[in-house]
Amino acid sequence: MSTNSGGVYVGMPAFPEAARASTHDAQLRSNLRHATHTIRDRRARAVAELEDWPQLREAGKRIKDQTLRHLDRYLLELEEKVTAAGGTVHWAADAAEANRIVTSLVQAAGASEVVKVKSMATQEIGLNEALEAEGIAAYETDLAELIVQLGEDRPSHILVPAIHRNRREIREIFTEKMAEYGRPAPADLTDRPADLAEAARLHLREKFLRAKVAVSGANFMVAETGTMVVVESEGNGRMCLTLPETLISVVGIEKIVPTWQDLEVFLQLLPRSSTAERMNPYTTMWTGTHEGDGPKEFHLVLLDNGRTATLADEVGRQALRCIRCSACLNVCPVYERAGGHAYGGVYPGPIGAILAPQLADVTGTVEASLPFASSLCGACYEVCPVAIDIPEVLVHLREQVVENASGHRAERAGFTAATWLLDHPGALAAAERVAAKTRALHPRRLPLGPAKAWSDRRDLPEFPAKPFRDWWKANHASDVGDEHEEQR
Repeated sequence: MSTNSGGVYVGMPAFPEAARASTHDAQLRSNLRHATHTIRDRRARAVAELEDWPQLREAGKRIKDQTLRHLDRYLLELEEKVTAAGGTVHWAADAAEANRIVTSLVQAAGASEVVKVKSMATQEIGLNEALEAEGIAAYETDLAELIVQLGEDRPSHILVPAIHRNRREIREIFTEKMAEYGRPAPADLTDRPADLAEAARLHLREKFLRAKVAVSGANFMVAETGTMVVVESEGNGRMCLTLPETLISVVGIEKIVPTWQDLEVFLQLLPRSSTAERMNPYTTMWTGTHEGDGPKEFHLVLLDNGRTATLADEVGRQALRCIRCSACLNVCPVYERAGGHAYGGVYPGPIGAILAPQLADVTGTVEASLPFASSLCGACYEVCPVAIDIPEVLVHLREQVVENASGHRAERAGFTAATWLLDHPGALAAAERVAAKTRALHPRRLPLGPAKAWSDRRDLPEFPAKPFRDWWKANHASDVGDEHEEQR
């Protein structure tokens, strides 16, 4: 499914409509509840092991903010170091340009297929679809991404894209679909995790060994040396990053850190926040190309795609600190009940609700609904390893949505009437007295249109027996008079 510039899938409904359907899926809610509670409990234990976690979190925040303030300088330094190490740097202003660059590089290598490391940036720009349109097959090698691809599905989580699937469903997907993409699943495949992983391993091995081109993202880029960093848990990334002759990395410009010392902070923050591990099982780092070791060609595609515009927003730029750990998803009560697909794009959950609207256009139907996909409970901010104040950004984006939207005609009429009434105290007082005297006739639910949808989810306030101003006159008028006498 193709995406727009912010990574939102084309044709998706707004969040309220999508969530209305997903919250009635009992199996989905059961899968999500079990997975998110397991991950967040493990994360809490891993974080509790470090007495200086608050200091690490603050350090991560400050490094990211300082880097974003001087992003232009660090990007130029990165380009210089990558080029000096034998790599080639390409600048992509948007998704279309990035796709053109990658497609031309694959064609230049004479390849008709690529293997991919899990990469949200390539999902954001719809790279798989762009390659397919040119007759190039892209094979996902991350286990969860493979499940999503074989099932002709969409990712629903940052860390665990197939979190909405259980073991039985995964076995069915492997049994029915693997043969269409290559080596079929074993005839006696069970739903044991070890058996499922082994089936995926055997299926992917032939692709690793014959691939001429690999496409990756990067978790971090180190400006002082031009080094790319990918952290993962399965080893598929290591295979993609070392075996093919050509490696193409598509990376958002915000993924840069100035120095190796800065990288040390994030290599402590990321694994504990994402997989609840002290360190990732596989941390692959490479700098340009080296004779006889790894790919012969390395291309780095630096992706903007709305990031510069986001950087210009003093409140919204916090989203660019994100290191894609997914901790905010695992504690969010809205995500747990609605699931990732309800967010309509590549970036689900609380971080998606502030990132997608900024990368694309907050006035888009889906994008405009995402800032409201939150209870503002603040749990996401509490667990964020780089202290992104997601509730603050959500409220900020809600203001933009309201300012940009004309509103329903009934809403506009209501505000016009309220403005006139508040400008005329006498009329306001009379309206308050009428409302108080007719309180027994007031409906508990509004009957039609958007007003009905509003009141279906809220209790209408109950009018008092008399307006406040009448109550005040009856109970405090004499007090005001006595006070005036004393002053005289």
